[in-house]
Amino acid sequence: MNEKALIPRPVADSQSEMIEIVLPNDANPLGALLGGRLMHWIDMAGALAAHRHSRNYVVTASIDHMDFHTPVHVGDMVVLRSSVNRVFNTSMEVGVSAWVENYLSDESRLVSSAYLTFVAVDAAGRHLKVAPVIPETDEQKRRYEDAGHRRELRKAELERKKRNA
Repeated sequence: MNEKALIPRPVADSQSEMIEIVLPNDANPLGALLGGRLMHWIDMAGALAAHRHSRNYVVTASIDHMDFHTPVHVGDMVVLRSSVNRVFNTSMEVGVSAWVENYLSDESRLVSSAYLTFVAVDAAGRHLKVAPVIPETDEQKRRYEDAGHRRELRKAELERKKRNA
């Protein structure tokens, strides 16, 4: 592994934005965006940030709970913003928020947000170490700390499931 690849990088290096316009093929018979399509876009936006930070292939390991707060309709634009919150050796927690923008009324509303865990891998699928992330703003520092708490909760839940299996 290239040691240069493990030099810590600021959160800003991973920040990504992806924009999709909702077309009829993305919608249900009522003209509203399919939840599965939004989940796909959130996964892709998260992968963009993980790729930018790790400079490697990444695979999705988990997606935390998702709620859908407002409907999105054919013709709306969905703006997905993502960044790496924290790195844990070979895995990264990435936060993604999805916003609906109606360019005719100049409105923007939160549609959904999620925390995803990605693992960096080589072409053979072996896990790779990831450079630490450097939170710089107060918001990035809060997200960094919160990611550590969420990781502990995920680990505790996994242990609980193993005991009950």
